[in-house]
Formats: sequence, C-alpha cells, structure tokens
Amino acid sequence: MRLASFNVENMFRRAVALNLATWQDGKAILDQYGRVSSLLQETTYTAATRKSIVDALEKLGLKKSNESQFIILRENHGHLLKRPKTGPMQVVAGGRNEWIGWVELKTEAVDEVATRMTAKVISEVKADVMAVIEAEDRIALTRFNDQLLKPIHATYDGIMLIDGNDDRGIDVGFFTRKPFLVESIVSHVDDMKSGRRIFSRDCVEYTVRVNSSTTILVMVNHFKSKGFGNQTTSDTRRKEQAKRARDIYDLRRSQGVKMIAIVGDFNDTPDSDPLKPLLANQSDLKDIFDHPKFKSDGHEGTFGNGSESNKIDYILLSPALFSRVTNGGVERRGVWGGTNGTLFPHFPEITKSIEAASDHAAVFADLDL
Repeated sequence: MRLASFNVENMFRRAVALNLATWQDGKAILDQYGRVSSLLQETTYTAATRKSIVDALEKLGLKKSNESQFIILRENHGHLLKRPKTGPMQVVAGGRNEWIGWVELKTEAVDEVATRMTAKVISEVKADVMAVIEAEDRIALTRFNDQLLKPIHATYDGIMLIDGNDDRGIDVGFFTRKPFLVESIVSHVDDMKSGRRIFSRDCVEYTVRVNSSTTILVMVNHFKSKGFGNQTTSDTRRKEQAKRARDIYDLRRSQGVKMIAIVGDFNDTPDSDPLKPLLANQSDLKDIFDHPKFKSDGHEGTFGNGSESNKIDYILLSPALFSRVTNGGVERRGVWGGTNGTLFPHFPEITKSIEAASDHAAVFADLDL
C-alpha cells in the first residue's frame, strides 16, 4: 500500500494575496487579515481596539468601501463601521455581540495549467491512500476527482473532507482507492484548550480497512502557519497542536492500535521546539525521511526550494508501520524550484512559477501490509 501526503494549496481557488509576486508581498496582507480577524472577536471594542481595527482595515484597502483588491468586509446584520464624508473611518459597534459579520480573503481561480499539474502529481504518485492538504471542500475534491483525475485514469473511489476551523475554508481531505476503504472517522475540530479550539483546521482520524484482518489509523493535520501573526503566538499554537496530536496518538496506542501514521503539513522543521511532542519527548514516531529505504533526491526540504529549513511536510509512522516500509520518497516535479525553476527537474508543462502544482512536494511511503 502506498500512503502519501500532498499540500495542493487549493485545487481550484486561491486567496488573491497568495498569488502576488513574492511571499513577502502576500505576507503583509495576511498579517493584517489575521490581526483584524482576531480583533473583531473581542467582546468589547475599547478605544485602543477600535483604533487598531481602523488601522488594519485601512492597510487592507478598506478605507472607502467594504471591498478592496484582497479583502471583503461582510456586515450581515448591524454595522461595524461608519465612513463620514469628512473625517476618518470610525468603528461604531461596541463589541462582537453588536453586529454580525467578518472579513474574508478574496479568491481567484488557480492557473489552469497549475490545476492540471496538481492532478499530474497525484497521478504520478499513485497513492492508494492520500492526505490532501489545503483543499476547499468535499465538493471541490469530488469535482477535481471527476474532471481532472478521471480523464488521466487516476480516479479515487473514496473522497472525504470535514470542514475545519480555518475561516478561509482551507481544510484537510482524504482520498482512498479500492480495496482500501475508510471504516471510521473521528474529528477533533472541537478539541479545546483555555476556551479556544486547538486545531487550526482539524486532526482527523481515518481508520482505513486494508484487508479482512488489518486496519491502519491515519491522522491528517495542517498545523498553524508561520505565514502571518505574531511568531511567538504561532509557535505556541503549533506546539499545542503537536501536543494534542501526540496525546491522541498515545491514547490510540494504549487502546491497542499499533499501525498509526500522522501525516500532513506541520509548518515547522524536525528540530523545532513546536514539534518536540511528536519528534522528541520519548516519542516512538519515526519520519519516513529517516528510513533506510527512503530514496532521497538530495534535497532535505519539502517546501519551496527544498532546503533543510523548508522541511515542513511529514509522514510519521508508529514502530509497527515503520517496520513495514519498503520504499519512500518525494515527488518534486510539480514544484518550481528557484527563481528560474532550475534547482531540480519539473514537469515540462510548467514554464513559469504560477503554473506549478504547489510550493509543496508530495511525500509518500510504501508499506507492506
């Protein structure tokens, strides 16, 4: 059985800010988006909060209207703002309970070649079971399967996605091919700590039936990004997510489940403090990259240019699964490497960075089950 994880970065649509010329350009927008989204959740808008909300909205281009190049402010019931003909924009709501609405990132269609290259990566990987990171919803996954995978004979039989906690609709999905079928699903979208949901998306547990006597448990994750917000805060959140994933893993092991994989985009490196609950602290989980049968292409990372500091996508295996590995590797040909795309081979259809399937390489492991 081949198990894979692939961050597709949205199959059909993507936030406009993520398609800017450089990551730093998009990061500035995402920073302000994250900042104002947090501020709007406060129970009471103090004078300082109102000032910060106005500042963030102005930086997002919403000084004159509720729609800018990158952001839409939804005021569904009640009003957050007043824009006088003369004078500055004002926050008129006294707090979260006085209006219903939110800010959302505007999206645009992903480049048509990029969408086809995403399908090509999946076709080339030939996974029996695949975690799909940054998918929009189950309908999008189903359409992708029918419209792009089916014509190239790479169709999946099982398609699943549970809406997670990301208010941009960036979720984690799951593909399976017969005879491998999902037997049960456990979601952790509502796991809480200190009154806040732990997971940015979810930590979904999929029990997959391999044969009449064997099942494996696959836990799919997409941890908090470093992309926007305070770094200390995001590191703390990511460590909380890793700790909770470890707690779930330990619980399942204590219940007699031996074959467990924790996969996805963890948004941090193996030696980082946030990932210690999974990769240190007496953990028996092993990274597929560390298996003697893993075939390295000379690049240690999975994101962007493949540098060691960009090792953020994982397939972690329990001892029982690690002992059954027969092969492992990275499918990097859907990624545009370097300014000119010359750092490593990519599909010939990709002639510029916008046509890349993703900034993430797909990771896979072959298991003798």
